[in-house]
Amino acid sequence: MAEESSTTSHLSVVVTSNGIDETPTTGASGMMRNFFTVDRIYWRSAVIFIGVVGIVGNALILYALLASKQHKKLALIVNQNALDLFSSIFVVITYAMQLANIHHSGLGGYWLCFTITSENLIWWGTNGSMVNLAIVTIDRYLKVVHAARSGKWLRPWVIYSAMAFSWFVGILYNTAIVAVSTKLRRGYCTSYVHATDLANMASFVFYLLFFYILIIVIFVFFYWRILVKIRRQAQVMASHGSVSSSAQAQSHQIQTNVIKTMILVSALYAIAWLPYNIYALAATTGIIPLSFGDSGYYATSFVAFIYTSANPFIYATKFNPVKEVLKKMIPCKKTPVQPAG
Repeated sequence: MAEESSTTSHLSVVVTSNGIDETPTTGASGMMRNFFTVDRIYWRSAVIFIGVVGIVGNALILYALLASKQHKKLALIVNQNALDLFSSIFVVITYAMQLANIHHSGLGGYWLCFTITSENLIWWGTNGSMVNLAIVTIDRYLKVVHAARSGKWLRPWVIYSAMAFSWFVGILYNTAIVAVSTKLRRGYCTSYVHATDLANMASFVFYLLFFYILIIVIFVFFYWRILVKIRRQAQVMASHGSVSSSAQAQSHQIQTNVIKTMILVSALYAIAWLPYNIYALAATTGIIPLSFGDSGYYATSFVAFIYTSANPFIYATKFNPVKEVLKKMIPCKKTPVQPAG
């Protein structure tokens, strides 16, 4: 098999132009190199599969939001699904093109590398989705903790600006990084690798702090504040003796739902993206060798993109109108009514 034309992966995790050792494939070295090449093909195929799952899941939820007429009320959720759908579509396109081993040359090859092969478009949607998740969390916090003022703060133009901001951050960050790092080398595409180790480390540290740690901190802090507010309201109502048993049960259910959402959103995000960030850290610092291939990058990406596929169902399915539309789409075999007598 010829050497694969590949992005050097997001976050500078591959140190050669095409992600594989350029030494001759002879003896044990050649056998090991062929193993990693085949292994990488399997993992890329797995990521394509999870991308297809993400396309179907996000498209399904978007349809349910539109059919239930909840798209205006839940604009941030619609934006979340749109970002995840965008990312999933380009996961399939990008990894399929990488498997096709396209030779990059000339101006057309450069722009193909810059937009598709480098995974730039994937990360437009993925990083924008991360920012939008934080915005959704803050939006919920304001509506619960500052209910009286949120109506004045969360005007339609504010929501639409927040939606545009999430796209802007994902596009600006990745376009800037790819613009200064994209190169063509003997027909192969290389991106996200900077000229110095210090630049690579600085890029990774910024990514880790902004798109991983900060997002988790926002999840934990604001969902915790929501839970505290709900509990205080329940205690105040209970102290005045004006709460019926049904109201207490409802309050308890709300608290339980908030806790479940906080744990699910925070834990799933942290767990899904942890292997990817650990791998990127190890590769950027040179702890793990990458002379034969970067199948570890694709394996950790597969785990991370599972979150993109699950994302739409975490939020949108909590709304009854959306759930009703989805239930109606499930084919079920009705039992025929037997005639009497």
